[in-house]
Amino acid sequence: MDDRPTFDLQSHSIYSDGTLAPAEVVARAAAAGVELLALSDHDTVDGVAEALDAAAATEGALRVVTAVELSSIDGDHEDLHVLGYGVDHTDATFLATLERFRADRGARADRMAEALESACGLALDRAPLEARRAAGLPIGRPHLAQSAFDHPDNAQRIADEGLADFGKLLEAYLIPGAPAFRRRTTPTVAEAIAAIHAAGGVAIWAHPFWDVDQPGEVVGAIDRFVADGLDGVEAFYVTHTREETLLVAQACADRGLLTTGSADFHGPDHPRFDRFRAFALHGLRPRLGPIAQA
Repeated sequence: MDDRPTFDLQSHSIYSDGTLAPAEVVARAAAAGVELLALSDHDTVDGVAEALDAAAATEGALRVVTAVELSSIDGDHEDLHVLGYGVDHTDATFLATLERFRADRGARADRMAEALESACGLALDRAPLEARRAAGLPIGRPHLAQSAFDHPDNAQRIADEGLADFGKLLEAYLIPGAPAFRRRTTPTVAEAIAAIHAAGGVAIWAHPFWDVDQPGEVVGAIDRFVADGLDGVEAFYVTHTREETLLVAQACADRGLLTTGSADFHGPDHPRFDRFRAFALHGLRPRLGPIAQA
């Protein structure tokens, strides 16, 4: 008996840091038994229409909820993510807001590329980065990490540092506190929540233990974000432990918040986020609220 969740509310395509086109993401999700899917690319809804069309072709086997994932800042926390579900992906004001967020994201990518080369002494394979830029596609940390990992001039250093794949290089150089990390300037978590609400969506804090380490700090952040209008938290996540899941789920239950979940699919060859439905509910019932009505 397959008791894995049949919803998967975070996935990514070529429009952000995934490797597949939106229609292929939907096809693979359907083949994996997903019944409710969100394509949640970073700071863009450009792939949502294609995902919706692909879902319609499944004749009801799979439904897609419109979604976006906004990278945000919060005090000393330099990269928290807020998911927006049920947003109007055609709203002109929302699209302009996302364009502004992407411009800041692009400037940050340039600063991190410069840091990798000048501060860290790593060579970058610029060709795939420029190809993405020419195609109007964003450049994120995974693309920078892949560019450094693939450059032959870095091979010996990568081996010496024990970096098994580009994900390990990203963690070594491009996460908060690492030497090539550079923070965004906008939006704050409150601004991200406001933008999602203005577009008719609900705002969910994504994978809280990915960005914040201490349980007490996670609960404290939930309370602060609730004051900004947060609607829920991604309690069920592929890297969350049972204890982390139970803590977040209880905090949400106490506050009347939604609880969602995902395996955060990025593509079949990703070192960590390569499968749908690869997260556990630990005997709990999610509270999807309006998201389930997509």
